[in-house]
Amino acid sequence: MIQVLGSSWALFLGMFMLMIGNGLQGTLLGLRGELEGFSTLELSVVMSGYFVGFLFASKMAPEMIRRVGHVRVFAALGSTISAVLIMYPVLADPISWTLGRVVIGFCFCGVYVTAESWLNDASSNETRGQALSLYMIVQMAGIVTAQFIITRGDVSGFVLFIVPSVLVSMAFAPILLSIKPTPAFGRIKPMNIKQLIGASPLAAVGMFLLGGVFSAQFGMSAVYGARAGFSVGQISLFVSAIYLAALVAQYPIGWISDRLDRRILIIAVALVGGFGSMVAGFFPASYTLAVVSGALVGGTSNPLYALLIAYTNDYLEKEDMAAASGGLLFINGVGAIMGPITLGYMLDGMGPRGYWVFLSVLMIGVGLYGIYRMTRRSRADMPLDTTSYANLPMTTTPVAAQWAQEVYSDAADSDAATAAKDPATAAE
Repeated sequence: MIQVLGSSWALFLGMFMLMIGNGLQGTLLGLRGELEGFSTLELSVVMSGYFVGFLFASKMAPEMIRRVGHVRVFAALGSTISAVLIMYPVLADPISWTLGRVVIGFCFCGVYVTAESWLNDASSNETRGQALSLYMIVQMAGIVTAQFIITRGDVSGFVLFIVPSVLVSMAFAPILLSIKPTPAFGRIKPMNIKQLIGASPLAAVGMFLLGGVFSAQFGMSAVYGARAGFSVGQISLFVSAIYLAALVAQYPIGWISDRLDRRILIIAVALVGGFGSMVAGFFPASYTLAVVSGALVGGTSNPLYALLIAYTNDYLEKEDMAAASGGLLFINGVGAIMGPITLGYMLDGMGPRGYWVFLSVLMIGVGLYGIYRMTRRSRADMPLDTTSYANLPMTTTPVAAQWAQEVYSDAADSDAATAAKDPATAAE
């Protein structure tokens, strides 16, 4: 791990600053929108814009990189992000903010694709898994740090908009100056959605519902906190709890998933998160319960995302895994676009309770559909050789998805080879 950090520290530092900037603008817009008098529906449309841009960029960014190269894509997207961040407080109206969020989502996705392909190229087969783990930690750490910064500034002023703009601009300096060669970017062929649904209906439905969950956590949690009467500091801690729990829960849930029927774990994790949200729905103004329930949903939804990808790959050939991951990301993005708008209506109609009702319905929906699918596909249909669980963050792009599948599939192949050579050692 120290070797990986030493060889790619500049890239990790750049990604850390990028995630601070992204985490700041996500929470900050929800808080500032409340001060500007935006309605809940207007804010929900604004938040949906990010996922619209992210969805388009996941398809277009690889082609942009092939046409003009990593350096030009970085420079163009980075300067655009900085400009939009500064323009938010100047053009404080819902239409401008929605367009800005679409552009921001597109640019950040393009930046992620570029950075991830660079990091993948800089890693060897022996260090790629460790690099992926560090990449996840850096992403979560950046988002949590952003929540702390928000508590130190004035939401009604300009400084908190300038800070992420500066951080995003500075993030490209260590990345571009320290990485020597620019890697070649291979095309990711998308899998037909119909074929993907046929391979795993549970994963397709689960990914769509999780898209709504993620959009609520990433974009609408600050709106909920403001509606519930929480202070800026309390909202920041609430958002931090979601991402810290997601980071902590990834490994133990992944470890368990490689040792039993993934469907059972998918159902259990989804129901735990759903019923945890339901409890908070009875007391939506209780801050302590909100933090606990937020952490519970964050600690179940993010591992559930990776569980669904791993479950799908259990039924696919290795060469189809990257395409399937890209298809699942697309389905997840569609759900994420619709999530804030639906949640906006619920917050208007039900008040703060609507936030928890929305999350509980989606999470319990995943669990119930998983139970239904167990009646349609028996355990005997499961392949004997399953893939390994791959830790994937909520901001995954097709590059990270492909990279993760390569890492964990190679690890599974290595374990299988070891077991074939020395069954006694494998049993230990």
